[in-house]
Amino acid sequence: MKNERRDFIKKSGMLGVGMVAGPQFGMTRSAEEDKMSQSIRPKVLFFDVNETLLDLTAMKESVGKALGNRSDLLPLWFTTMLQYSLVTTVGRQYNDFGIIGAAALQMVAANNNISLTESEAKEAILTPIRSLPAHPEVKESLARLKDAGYTLVSFTNSSNKGVETQFTNAGLLEFFEERLSIEDIGKFKPHTDAYDWAARKMGVAPSECLLVAAHGWDIAGAIWTGWRGAFISRPGAQLYPLAPTPEINEPNLKLIADRLISLK
Repeated sequence: MKNERRDFIKKSGMLGVGMVAGPQFGMTRSAEEDKMSQSIRPKVLFFDVNETLLDLTAMKESVGKALGNRSDLLPLWFTTMLQYSLVTTVGRQYNDFGIIGAAALQMVAANNNISLTESEAKEAILTPIRSLPAHPEVKESLARLKDAGYTLVSFTNSSNKGVETQFTNAGLLEFFEERLSIEDIGKFKPHTDAYDWAARKMGVAPSECLLVAAHGWDIAGAIWTGWRGAFISRPGAQLYPLAPTPEINEPNLKLIADRLISLK
């Protein structure tokens, strides 16, 4: 048996068939099999919400103002918020993502000698985030995907109440069959348990899920869990170079919808 496996691997190499690591248990899958799977429609499309669907400009302006108009500190604030959401998850704790964002804002302010109270930090984030508008191409793209027969599910680190309020104000409620929040599992994306939980909730296998997101860390987490990925390269967004490349990489949701609708 071992000799047969060695012969198979040797022949595969001679034929130019690359072998790549599978998502579980050290399984291998050929590059040709990967290509074939990418030509098949996923059963469920999962969408990240903030930045992916909703324009964060108003919140960034509010946060920037709270930081003394230091726009250079905005990326630091966001990465600090993400860092401490993961610290919370690793520590088996849970706090609302917006509350973690306010705490991260206080930390960044303190490190830069900016006076900011807890209430001011919460006001800077929680007020504008509730009424963010959708990016210009989002509604039409979601409608096209739904008309094409796709099941659309939102999947966010924000709370259940938070995303319901956001979608109500942005006019996005009608497009989604389900709204999933990690609040119900208590582990933030990109923890693999979060993606596994979402797939189970929808009754599909990981390979039948595709995540649409504008965050490299989110796409990386999904692919490492065995999902497929479509990256929206919004301004300032980058893929993680050490993670597998998603099958779709486009600057807006319209172009991603075009690609997905073309699948059979």
